[in-house]
This record gives sequence, structure tokens and C-alpha cells, in this order.
Amino acid sequence: MDYVVDTLTNLIHQTAFFNLTVGNYIMIIVALVFLYLAIGKEYEPLLLVPIAFGMLLVNMYPDIMMTVQESDSGVGGLLHYFYLLDSWSILPSLIFLGVGAMTDFAPLIANPKSFLLGAAAQFGIYMAYFLAIFLGFNNKAAAAISIIGGADGPTSIFLAGKLGQTALMGPIAVAAYSYMSLVPIIQPPIMKLLTTEKERKVKMQQLRPVSKLEKILFPIVITIVVVLILPTTAPLVGMLMLGSLFRECGVVKQLTETASNALMYIVVILLGTSVGATTSAEAFLNLNTIKIVILGLVAFAFGTAAGVLLGKVMCALTHGKINPLIGSAGVSAVPMSARVSQKVGAEADPTNFLLMHAMGPNVAGVIGTAVAAGTFMAIFGIG
Repeated sequence: MDYVVDTLTNLIHQTAFFNLTVGNYIMIIVALVFLYLAIGKEYEPLLLVPIAFGMLLVNMYPDIMMTVQESDSGVGGLLHYFYLLDSWSILPSLIFLGVGAMTDFAPLIANPKSFLLGAAAQFGIYMAYFLAIFLGFNNKAAAAISIIGGADGPTSIFLAGKLGQTALMGPIAVAAYSYMSLVPIIQPPIMKLLTTEKERKVKMQQLRPVSKLEKILFPIVITIVVVLILPTTAPLVGMLMLGSLFRECGVVKQLTETASNALMYIVVILLGTSVGATTSAEAFLNLNTIKIVILGLVAFAFGTAAGVLLGKVMCALTHGKINPLIGSAGVSAVPMSARVSQKVGAEADPTNFLLMHAMGPNVAGVIGTAVAAGTFMAIFGIG
């Protein structure tokens, strides 16, 4: 009888209930909220579902992120190995390969002025950088946090790993992906506040056709120019442009399909669950996390505002040929922010079609955020 009681007692004490803290329960609730937003509201489900589930797992079974050094058996936890691929910048670079293979750069090629709008939207990154330093973060941590302003999760993870800020990677990544999913909620009020109804009704001329040769030369020229100027951008810009070259050259359809489908989804699963698993209660529930979430929102809002304001200037200079709303798409949440530009424009005039025009600044923003990350790496001497 004593043997049975002892066995049952040991089994009961092996359950998670006896090992969880209040913080763990809070994070479990946060994970469930994220799952609701992803499944119930369809806010970036491909990203939020694996992130939320990784968050759920690590707060019930912390050993799933155990390092080899911490393990008595010499074998780390499952998600620890996924996480290594994040910290080595492998998964973010592969995400860019998939994004490149899925993205049509023709709107940017047809309207090169879009580069200016994509560049303007990066203002939020540099604004957040100086604000983060003011709030007590060191230079490298401030740089890693500020990239949230580009609404680009993979670049945020990439830079955090390169700058040795892995302790902040969880809050940074969760903030970045959260703001990516909340683009339809955050951006419209800013866009409407900074534009008049007349400006929102501006109709833009149809984009010129882009030749196949232009589409093939674009990724090659961008790679050469950007990487020669900022070699540190090679992992991100290089993979983005390689994916684009796969798409446009027409002779590697199998590679295009693999990069934009199977490989992309595999990487999203690995990246999402490992990022979610960095949000243990001990790592996530602290003052720095609150600061990071606030800084990310400030960066994203300022980036959106800067893009719209430059759009207003360009609208005035071109005598009403550019709708300022497309400037908000300069953040690199592809293609959601471009869809938001279309939605807000259609609210002012249902016959207005801005989506393709907004895709130009949108894809320019992807390049711009990668360049911003490369700039920080160059400043700190990180190769």
C-alpha cells in the first residue's frame, strides 16, 4: 500500500501544477489570447499560431528550451535547437528568400519614387533607437529594439542575434509580430489624422508595364549596389533578391515553388515556435518587456506617420498625382500595409484602387528595413 501511495505521490509531483509560478500562468493566458487573435480574429495566423503555441509549451515545460550545458544527459530541449537557427540568423534569412520568391517587385520598378516613401517609413526605427537609449538600453539593445518600427519580424530577430541581444529576442520578436498583425488597427487612425478627405480621394495613374528583362535585372542590380555599399546586408538583401530572381527568371520554377511554399512554411513553423519559446515568464515578465512593447508601438506609429507625411509632400509637388495614403505602406509588413492603404482609400472613394501603387513603397520598405539593420551592424563593426 505504501508503494502505491508513494508512486502516486511521485506522479502527482511530476505534473506541471507543482512547478509553475504565477508568472507562468500569466504567460499561459497571454498565449491563449494570442491563439484567439490568430484563430478567432485571423490576425497573422501563420505567425501567431506557432508563436503562441511555443509560448504555451515553454511556460508549462521549461525544459523544452534547455541548453546542452544545462542538461544532465548532454541533450538540449527540442525548441532549443530550433532557437539556435534563429540566433545563427539562418531562419530569418530563409524567410527573406521565401518573401522574395512570393513578391512582385514590378510596382517598385514601375514607380522608383516609391523608394523614397519606403525610406521615409524607416524614420520610426531611428526615432525608437534614440528613445530606447534615453530609457536606459545600451546602444546594441536599442538598435535591436528599434527595428520593430519596420514591422519586420525576421529582421528584428536577425539583428538581435547579430548584436548579441538574444536575451531580448523573445520580447522583440513578439512585439514585432504583434504589430505586424495589428497593422489594420494601428495604421488607419494615423493615416486619417494626417490626410484630408480630398487627399485620400486622389486617384493615381495606372502603372506602366514592366518588362521581363527589367524584372530579372532588378534583383541583380539591387544586390550589387546595396551589398557593395553595405556588405552586412548580404544575408537579408541577398536572400530577398535571390528569391526574386528565382521568381522572375522563369527557368527555375521548382525552386520558386519550393522557396515560396514548402520551405517558407517549414521555416515559419521553426521560427514561430522557437520565438514563442523564448517568452518564459522569467524572460518576459519584466520592465524591459513593457519598455520594448511601448518603443515598438512608438516606432511603428512614427514610421507610418513619416511615410504619410512624405506622401503629402510628394502629392503637393506632383500637383495631386500621388495619394499620400500609399506612404503608410512603407513599413515592411507585406502585403498587409498595402491592403490597409487600399482599404482607407476605398473608404473615401470606392472607385479608387491603390493596392498596386502601395505595393511599391511596401516592398521598398522590406529593403529599407534590411538596410537599416545592415547600417546598425556596420556602426557596431558586426560582420
